[in-house]
Amino acid sequence: MTYSTFETEHRVRPDDIDMFQHVHNSRYFDYVLAARYEQMDTCYGMAMEKFMERGFGWVVRTAHVDYKRALTMGDYFLVRTGIESIDDKGCRVTFILTNKATKKICCDGYFDYVMIDMKTGRGAKIPDDIVEHYKI
Repeated sequence: MTYSTFETEHRVRPDDIDMFQHVHNSRYFDYVLAARYEQMDTCYGMAMEKFMERGFGWVVRTAHVDYKRALTMGDYFLVRTGIESIDDKGCRVTFILTNKATKKICCDGYFDYVMIDMKTGRGAKIPDDIVEHYKI
């Protein structure tokens, strides 16, 4: 199965910068999560709040990032994400961050998400209608 990929533009802010004058490594995770949150609503038409209304949530089980080039103050960059695979209880979302000016990849990687039942905090089977919805 092939799933769609989507792109969101962001800009490096002053509070993203570390003592080495580039984006702190932890901010890259924030960038991907922020882009994904926006894309769930605007691209998939199923915002995180819709999952929560149904009693579901998504939690990160695994996060992998391969840093290639630093982003610095004021850089505009693109966050491209897409579902690589979905199984009974989770999915893998891949990502690439690209410096908009240089068109060079800053980092790439993936997040493995698990769907949880918000009442119990335990893993839950992804309903078939959600799997179908994400096949766009």
